[in-house]
Amino acid sequence: MADPVVVGEDGWLALVDEASRTAGDLEQRIGVVEKYKRAIAAEPWSNKLWLAYCEWFWSLYTDCQNGDAGWPEEEQQVGQELFSLAVALDVWSEGSQATQYRLNDSHELWNRWMSIELEQLSKSPTQGQIERARSLFFDRLQVPHARWDETSQMLSTFITKFDEPAWEATMIESTRVGKVAKELYSNREDFELKVKRAIQSGDKEAIKAEMTAYLAWESTQSLYKPKKGAAASPPILCVALYERALSSTHLGLESSIWEDYVVFLTNHKDDAAENQLPALLPVIQRATNHCPWSGALWARYILSAEAESLPFSSMEQIKHAATNTRDLDRDGIGSVIEFYIAWCGYLKRLTMIAGATDDDIDVAEMGLPTALEDYLEWGRRRHGEEYRGDPLFRIERILIQHLTQKGSVAEARSHWQRLVHIHADSYEFWQQYYLWEMTVRSSVGPPTQATEVLIQAIGRRTLDWPEKIMEVYLRHCHNYEEVDSLLKAMSTVHRLTKVVGARRQKEAAEAAVAYAQQQHVSHYETLDDDAPSSASKRKREAASEEPEAGAKKKFKSADQDAVRAQHAKRDRENTTVLVANLPPEVTQTKVRQYFKEYGHLNNVTLKTEADKQSTTALIEFRTPEEAQSALLRDAKYFGGNQLQVTPGTGLTLYVTNYPPTADDSFLRHLFKDCGEIFSIRWPSLKHNTHRRFCYISFRTAIGAAAATKLDGQSLGGKYTLSAKYSDPANKKDREGAMAEGREIHITSLDSSITQQELEEMCSKYGKVERARILTTMTGESKGAAFVAFERKEEATASLELDKTKFKSRILNVEMSTGKNFKPTATMAKGSSTSPGPDGGSAMSPSPAPESYNRHAQHAPGQSETSNRTITLMNIPDTVNVARVNALVEQYGGIVKVVLRPDHQGAIIEYADAVSAGKAALALENHEIVPGRKLRTGGLKDLFAEKDEIRTDRIQIGQGKKPAAGFMQQSSAPVRRPGAGGRGGLGQKRGLGYSAPKAANAPRADANGNGSAGAENKKPKSNADFKALFVSGGNQ
Repeated sequence: MADPVVVGEDGWLALVDEASRTAGDLEQRIGVVEKYKRAIAAEPWSNKLWLAYCEWFWSLYTDCQNGDAGWPEEEQQVGQELFSLAVALDVWSEGSQATQYRLNDSHELWNRWMSIELEQLSKSPTQGQIERARSLFFDRLQVPHARWDETSQMLSTFITKFDEPAWEATMIESTRVGKVAKELYSNREDFELKVKRAIQSGDKEAIKAEMTAYLAWESTQSLYKPKKGAAASPPILCVALYERALSSTHLGLESSIWEDYVVFLTNHKDDAAENQLPALLPVIQRATNHCPWSGALWARYILSAEAESLPFSSMEQIKHAATNTRDLDRDGIGSVIEFYIAWCGYLKRLTMIAGATDDDIDVAEMGLPTALEDYLEWGRRRHGEEYRGDPLFRIERILIQHLTQKGSVAEARSHWQRLVHIHADSYEFWQQYYLWEMTVRSSVGPPTQATEVLIQAIGRRTLDWPEKIMEVYLRHCHNYEEVDSLLKAMSTVHRLTKVVGARRQKEAAEAAVAYAQQQHVSHYETLDDDAPSSASKRKREAASEEPEAGAKKKFKSADQDAVRAQHAKRDRENTTVLVANLPPEVTQTKVRQYFKEYGHLNNVTLKTEADKQSTTALIEFRTPEEAQSALLRDAKYFGGNQLQVTPGTGLTLYVTNYPPTADDSFLRHLFKDCGEIFSIRWPSLKHNTHRRFCYISFRTAIGAAAATKLDGQSLGGKYTLSAKYSDPANKKDREGAMAEGREIHITSLDSSITQQELEEMCSKYGKVERARILTTMTGESKGAAFVAFERKEEATASLELDKTKFKSRILNVEMSTGKNFKPTATMAKGSSTSPGPDGGSAMSPSPAPESYNRHAQHAPGQSETSNRTITLMNIPDTVNVARVNALVEQYGGIVKVVLRPDHQGAIIEYADAVSAGKAALALENHEIVPGRKLRTGGLKDLFAEKDEIRTDRIQIGQGKKPAAGFMQQSSAPVRRPGAGGRGGLGQKRGLGYSAPKAANAPRADANGNGSAGAENKKPKSNADFKALFVSGGNQ
């Protein structure tokens, strides 16, 4: 009886375990061995399968050596031949070779094998066998694995027993040869620990997250050239990790992981033999066995087999394997189409290769129409008779291309004409049809057929993009047609332009009505419009709402309540108008002046059209009434241009929960299939650096509606995108322990208290959901913690702990409250003992005195920290710390990044001075956003900068000029002044006021350096850093 379909190591283990339990004679035992071989072929890197197979084979060897196992004498004699000691040891050796690069568990099989080898050696040791065992140890020590020290200890025991005089030399040599392996494992130890914890937790999502992060990192390691003296990462380690993830976790059923693995092997195809990488086709075959529903994997199987020049019979077997699976359309007809595209492409290329035979041509002649009919029949079977085929008609285009190449133009044209009935409303279809006619046209005379195609296209009243097809029609007639045809075309386009314009106005009006109804309904569904919300999108972020330059403190809650009571939330949907056909050279000032009589303008966004003939503006007014009155400017003139003013209803989305490193290009790429994005507005981070949302305005309401369909889409498996219409009435209440009153804040904790002790202390008041002790960057307790309970009543009861003594401290316990004022942000990579700047509160909280800081004695000096610290200036206050970190980390290891929007900059501390110098040179004048170029310098330069000030006032003229006699200071050279040290024990620090200078104090030089000797070093310039970088940091 054939085995059932089995996938994954657990499935195979269950199958062979059942077979081995019921095996009662030699024939059945041999059948179990065959099942193990099939299991190993299906999961060749599975440590569990190999270990089970080796143990089973070893048990067969031991059982047939005597009659204790109850085997019949005849079977015992045959077994001794089949399951000899040499064959059994070979099986162990094969298993060890197959699993040796599994870093986490390969030691399980290897240690068991070596125990058997050493046991056999002990019975009759010879010098040759001792040297073989020594060689096995040395080979193993050169492979990175988790139990390297355990292997080294086994070698030590072995040498002590069998060759004690050579012990010292052997151990020294083993340390030398194992140095690279230990370094390679050390680089991966953190990832291994995270994956182990996730597996122990049993959380599938955690396992997937940690393993995919590990795979993403590992996949890039072999691409990087290692630093001098560092070990290069062999590609086999990445292969082993992919195989481990696909065989030993549930990721074996994730088609995307298989695709990543196949792409990795494809990229290393040329050096596969050199690096001992597995063959590509068997891996893809296993991938399709695990994920038969993936059209992408089947397509890659076909293409890879074609690249390997497999015969048609083998290609046909792959094709039948794909179409015979019942799961190919599990995720939709798209997978079926993707596979058939690859198959039809293969058939078409059969006729194009040099030396194509008549059989190849016949195969394509029969196969292409059959494939077309097969996929259409599959679609009708799944979706019914109304199925219209691939919206992009890709398979049909392959057939048309084949017919065109063989000269059957009329037959190819008949296929285009049949497609007209299906895709006549698609601009993409008509464009492709027109371009094909242009390629097959006669070189003599006008392209009549192509012209007919365009005439037929513009005659469609339901065409999705008539404006573009009319543009193509006019351009075609200008280039190829006679004047009479051109005039006729111009008249037709003139008439149709008005029809299309009326259609667009009707669509916009319908969209506005639909949105107004949706807004009306959502208004009544909102229970508490003024409740605080983590997803609230009506925070101050536009220029008109910025505080004055000198206002550094938070608004008082009473003032905020008053403002809420007097003014409604900013409602961009109903206070925005779109103004088209402005002059191309128009300025914001001119636009503000033109519309100022209709109300206060909160924001103006200008965008010059691609043809450079006009500009479009998106204008936000203060109230809906003002926006309505601005519509009176429709059809009025601005200079010589007649304006088109339409409501901005349904154009703007509130978007959040995207990756922190996302920028304009990321969002434009994310929404590229929805429609043209007019503008992206980011919030100011000056008063809250943790904000992560933006407003995206589309050119059309249709594009915005399409973008809302991406709401809820997963981004990288970690973030769930939120893309909703900008609507202040549609806000939701905050969620979470703090907002629900279930979280308490404890301060004055004893520094020795552990999280377990904290949970035990609080658990007598109720079930503790989460407890977190705040720590410094060096891991020391800050003496504060947050504890979340399951119910609000439990948190309230726990307030009894306030002013009680626990260990050596009197506790302060209160309900946790939110804090929206976060003017700085810090992103750290490891510990840093560098001091913060004078007067700067943005750095990490001040460390404890040296007696509490275990690293204080080894902290770098102020000069050393200064040499590896730079500052970036002229950073817009809309750029967050994650984007800054992503920009600077490419130049070297980062210790800490501190974003200071209040000074339009950031402080970057690198792990070494060379990286700092490299970054300083590369980032000077780097354009972080369009129109904003970075400057680099030291801390003094940064804190001389003021925060960014925006104004919505209409400025006339050139503004204030500098006072007479005042000389503007040129930009300072790139410097790295030392950060001011914190006041420690026995050190006195000022409070921001400088003391009077002594009369005999040495005069400072032009750079502000005194002449007090070697301690006061001259700040480094760009030239100094360049020299330092070239010298490798040895200066």
